[in-house]
Amino acid sequence: MIIEPMTHGSLCVNAHPEGCAQRVRDDIAYVRERPLPPGAARPRAVLVIGGSAGLGLATRLVAAVGLGAATLNVCRESPGLPGRTGTPGWYNTAALEGELARIGRYGRTVVGDAFSDEVKHRTARAVRDDLGQVDLVVHSLAAPRRTHPETGRTHRSAIKPLGAPFTAKTYDSATGEVGSATLEPASDEEIGDTVAVMGGDDWRRWIDVLGDAGVLAPDVTTLAFSYQGNTALAPTYRAGTLGRAKEHLEATAHALHARLGPTGGRAVTAVMRAMVTQASRVIPAQTLYTLILTRVMRERGLEEGPVAQAHRLLAEHLYPGCSASRSRTAAAFPGADEHGRLRLDDRELRPDVQAEVDRRLALVDTENIGRLGDPDGYRAQCLALNGFGLPGVDYAAPTDPVRDLGDPIHVAPTAPDRGRRTAVRHEHEAAT
Repeated sequence: MIIEPMTHGSLCVNAHPEGCAQRVRDDIAYVRERPLPPGAARPRAVLVIGGSAGLGLATRLVAAVGLGAATLNVCRESPGLPGRTGTPGWYNTAALEGELARIGRYGRTVVGDAFSDEVKHRTARAVRDDLGQVDLVVHSLAAPRRTHPETGRTHRSAIKPLGAPFTAKTYDSATGEVGSATLEPASDEEIGDTVAVMGGDDWRRWIDVLGDAGVLAPDVTTLAFSYQGNTALAPTYRAGTLGRAKEHLEATAHALHARLGPTGGRAVTAVMRAMVTQASRVIPAQTLYTLILTRVMRERGLEEGPVAQAHRLLAEHLYPGCSASRSRTAAAFPGADEHGRLRLDDRELRPDVQAEVDRRLALVDTENIGRLGDPDGYRAQCLALNGFGLPGVDYAAPTDPVRDLGDPIHVAPTAPDRGRRTAVRHEHEAAT
């Protein structure tokens, strides 16, 4: 079938398998052009929870290609069917694992709800059977909801400010218009639900299950992603419900670090820069901020995508050539801030960058968005997430939407399945 982009508002709701594969090949080429120094301490086996898109996929790719690690991925993605495309994350995973198989490197995926106990225990068994133990565990889930495995309650996150309404400029990528939106403050229940979905509880539960199964290496490193962001837009993120969730996530890192430390293990959060991912596109005001930030950083030669961020994370912070006898304190992480967090948002938050972004945010409107930001580049990045607009891909040629993973482990949900999600809803699923 010939696959053309289908959009619903600002979201692309289908995916091109060849385009997704081309993005993966481009990212692999980027990593191979920047080899890590020989002799650097490297992980042997890596588990990425949410490794099919965004930072999870990028970290898996850098670990597998740049560090030579065996990688096990956990994600909730949908395959293509005759006449219907699969999700971008499925195609990303198929492409990466195909490349890994070609060079004889282990890469496998557990397909299921990463929040469920069934998936956790099945993944632990796969680690034991295939890898023995893992020495890096990356938790990279971004979801709108989570069904708690003990209570059965489904929590739904809410992206809202705290205490008072907040009005901010917004950008509609479907119409090209700059407008404004007012967010009402969150209730206590909404705050609690957001923490339940996006805080550190699921990360801790993963480490509990893996530890009880004996599949964590004594010196295991575990990592989750956080975000700080622009001060002016703090009510939509760090000073809002999402910020409460990130505070819980960062507190969880400290607790896990103390727990893993006696055997040489460590836990940390990495604060990443704002970028275009499936998850970030649903945050109010973030689109306008990101397309202006991207232009400002590009003008200064500071632009980084997910793979560049993941490469810098692993090369400069997690495995910077340190010896096996590393410190068992937070000092084991070069560049950690006073809260023990790794700061990959250092370039985004440079004073000169933020001052220029704030200046442009104050001035921007529909007429000048093309001069102050990069709306065309933003739209191109959004389409590229789904495999469209990539150089070297013949989009006029028929392509098969069915792409197989090498040897996936499917874990069926225990609750009644309500049918396959639509691609629009999947944009917000815990596959990133």
